[in-house]
Amino acid sequence: MTLRRIIFIVLNCTWGIGATLVGLFFFIKHRKCTHRIYRGAIETCWEKPYAGLSLGLFIFTPNVNPEHTLKVRVHEYGHSVQNIVLGPLMLIVALFSVIWANHPHFVKKRKEQHIPYTACFVESWASRWGEAVTKESAIWD
Repeated sequence: MTLRRIIFIVLNCTWGIGATLVGLFFFIKHRKCTHRIYRGAIETCWEKPYAGLSLGLFIFTPNVNPEHTLKVRVHEYGHSVQNIVLGPLMLIVALFSVIWANHPHFVKKRKEQHIPYTACFVESWASRWGEAVTKESAIWD
């Protein structure tokens, strides 16, 4: 394990412990799903089509199209990096993200006006940071 991954894990389990504890709950809830380690994060492939989630050390990716899943993984990893930087303030990012992803007004607006999911600043930030850290492509639509 590289020093960078050790630092990633330690920071997500200390400064970013809030999100990581919630992620542990989701991990236990989805313990029967497929899991793997991705750059120090614990990735769970769950049965939620096209839905990703990042909670500190834990990332959850859809179990659908492999190409889509890889891009979602990079995006969700970017949220894990946000958690390291923001620590307890990650709650603010999470609030923006949850509202943007699930509130009927925004869901309808994105669909009708063909607005990409990453039009929300916290989502584009996650994709940018995920790409910068992993050197892989993130999801942008």
